[in-house]
Amino acid sequence: MTENTVNQKIVGVRFSKVGKVYNFDATNLDNIQKGDVVVVETSRGWQLGEVVSFVDPASQPPETSWKPLDRLATPKDLMQRQSWQNLEPEVVEKCVARVKELHLNHVKVVSSEYSFDGSKLTILFCSDTEDKVELKSLRSDMQKMYAPAQVELRQIGPRDVAKTMGGMGACGLECRCCTRFITEFSSISIKMAKEQGISLTPAEITGMCGRLRCCLIYEYDNYVEARKLLPKKNKRVMTPDGEGKVVDVQVLRGLVVVELPERGKREFDQNDIQLLEETEILNKAATSFVSKHVGGNKQGQRH
Repeated sequence: MTENTVNQKIVGVRFSKVGKVYNFDATNLDNIQKGDVVVVETSRGWQLGEVVSFVDPASQPPETSWKPLDRLATPKDLMQRQSWQNLEPEVVEKCVARVKELHLNHVKVVSSEYSFDGSKLTILFCSDTEDKVELKSLRSDMQKMYAPAQVELRQIGPRDVAKTMGGMGACGLECRCCTRFITEFSSISIKMAKEQGISLTPAEITGMCGRLRCCLIYEYDNYVEARKLLPKKNKRVMTPDGEGKVVDVQVLRGLVVVELPERGKREFDQNDIQLLEETEILNKAATSFVSKHVGGNKQGQRH
C-alpha cells in the first residue's frame, strides 16, 4: 500500500434521492462529513451531490483513480440549483408539445434535468418501439429554444421510467421499490419465479413498468440454498412410513410431500426422509423380479 493511498480520503456521492453512488477523492477537503452537499464535475456537467459514505482506498482495485471533489456547496450554490430545477417542468412541457408537432408517436418525454451551472440540459425520454427513433429535428429545435445550454436527448428503459415517475407498486405498496431503495437494477428471469413456485401468470410477476418484478430476486438465493437440502420431484425416498416418490416440496417449511403406495400423499420433514440411490432402487427391483419370476419357475418345476 503506497503512502498516497493511506492519505487519500475517498467518499461516496449520490446525485439523486435513490441513485447510484459514485466515488470521488475528497483529500483536498477538510472535515467533510456524511450529509454534506458538494460540487463536482461529472460527464453530465457540474453537479451537486450528497456525501453518503466513506470508502477505504485499500478496498478498491489497485491503480484506481478518482475525480476530485471541487468544494463544499454554499447556500448560493443551493439556490442556483433550485432556480434551474424550477425551469425543468417547463422544458418537459415544451418538449412534449414539439414531439406532438413532429408526430413522434412512439416517443414519451419523461423528465428533464439541468446541470448545476445550467450549461447542460438533459431531456429523458422512452420509446415503445424497438426501432431506432430519429430525433435530430427534435434535438435541433430544443437546442435553439434553450441555448446556450448544451441539450442532450437520452433514452431510458421502462424500469428507469417507473423509477422516475414513482407511484404505487403492483403489489399494493404506496411507493415502488425502485423509488424507495433500489439504486441499480438487477437482471431478473422467469427462472427466479419458477424456483420460488410463484404463478407465472403475467399479472403475478409483472411490475407497473411492464417488466418482471424486481422483488423476484429478493428471496431467490434463499430458495436456491434451501432446495439443495431437499430431494427433487419424482425421486424415490425412504420415509418412516415406507418407500415413496416425491411429488412436491415446500421449500421454506422444509417439508417434502411423498406419494406412498396405497396410502396416498403424506408430508414429511426433510430430516425424516432418506434419498434412495439409483443403484439401490435398481437392486431392489432386480431382487423383486428374481423372487417373482425365478422363484415362481422353481416352484412350477417341483410340481
